[in-house]
Amino acid sequence: MSVLPAERPANAPVGQPRTARPRRSRQHPAPSPAPGTTFAALGVATALVTVLARDGIITPRPIQAAVLPDALAGRDILGCAQTGSGKTLSFSLPLVARLARGHTMACRPRGLVLVPTRELATQVEAVLSPLAGAVGLTVAVVFGGTPQRPQVAALRGRADIVVACPGRLADLIGQGHCHLGDVEVSVLDEADQMADLGFLPEVRRLLEATPPEGQRLLFSATLDGEVDVLARRFLARPVRHDVDAAGPPAQIAHYLLTVPPSERAAVVAALASGEGRALIFTRTRRGASKLARQLTIAGTPAAELHGDLAQGARSRNLAAFGSGEVHAMVATDIAARGLHVDGIALVIHADPPAEHKAYVHRSGRTARAGAAGTVVTVQTAAQSAEVRALMRKAGVTPRAAAAGPGSAVLRSIAGPPARRITPVAGSARPVLAATQATGSGAVAASGGFRGRSRQGRRG
Repeated sequence: MSVLPAERPANAPVGQPRTARPRRSRQHPAPSPAPGTTFAALGVATALVTVLARDGIITPRPIQAAVLPDALAGRDILGCAQTGSGKTLSFSLPLVARLARGHTMACRPRGLVLVPTRELATQVEAVLSPLAGAVGLTVAVVFGGTPQRPQVAALRGRADIVVACPGRLADLIGQGHCHLGDVEVSVLDEADQMADLGFLPEVRRLLEATPPEGQRLLFSATLDGEVDVLARRFLARPVRHDVDAAGPPAQIAHYLLTVPPSERAAVVAALASGEGRALIFTRTRRGASKLARQLTIAGTPAAELHGDLAQGARSRNLAAFGSGEVHAMVATDIAARGLHVDGIALVIHADPPAEHKAYVHRSGRTARAGAAGTVVTVQTAAQSAEVRALMRKAGVTPRAAAAGPGSAVLRSIAGPPARRITPVAGSARPVLAATQATGSGAVAASGGFRGRSRQGRRG
């Protein structure tokens, strides 16, 4: 088990013991930006505004307009907003602005962003790096399932900001490759998922290893339970900003289809057969692999995304989905939060989610950045009571119908059919699905992987 700074000898360079912090917070609603509001008017530096403009980002979104003045002023922030609302820029801009002046030592980053999944880490890095580069900063990404040597090299190369999943970062700290005693700004993204996935003890130890006087920015789609514990423990007089934190976006059309169990896969195949990009959720990894094979055999090549795939396969499949090489992705809830792929027109709950928050987050993969989207939940009659309760808690009133593979409602949802791809004879694997890791590779692919020792084994 990795030893974190709080558990290491007193002479380990990991910062000073934490002191008691005030726990009062101020809560502010986040109205829509006034017409003509710009990032420059909110206090964002010209170099960063130029980077945003180059990417076509001109007008701040509500969460950005609300958070940026307080965050740029150095205040602790508790931000609650729906998935897809623009939270990443809300913390990336003040993080880069705060660190623009200063010196970073080897293995001692000054900025820290903790995220729950590898895919989210990669996406946050993609947003942060251009901004950081504009002011002479560098960003390193740290997560398991890949060799640790390049990550260690980036830390030794004096990376200013680290975007990390907790497990691998804890392991690198335990090996002496990283110290958090110089961190000036800490960000916890998707905090509710961190708590839900059992990251909480490790997240607490990592935050405790950062200096108590540092700025903390915590973002979450919901604020309850352990998330509130984190906010009370680590945020000093935080300014809280809520932007429609509860409930799904209004521009999503919700459908509830009741199907015979034997026809579930065929119904999903019909829904995914349109020209639009479809993201399909199952409850289990095995279910994702099986459904991806079924879709491919039906003529809709599908990639898969789940924890049984090695990181290289996950990255390739996600890239293929994002580029349009395939327009159907079958995933577990690893893709439910933080994942952003432009143009997802349809989200299909092939298996209804276990609880209403998962429904909201899964559904939030569509209708992003003001676009419209469609969400379809496929249920059997035996699941109807459970799904009805879930929808009520999520604040959704779906259009309900009974459906089979030939039902007209499926084509009305899917839209014009895409060109059918005939699978290669004898091949039941999805076009871009990789062989699952086995043996030691399965350890590397698991969500709990925390790196390797430095002697003789690759991480």
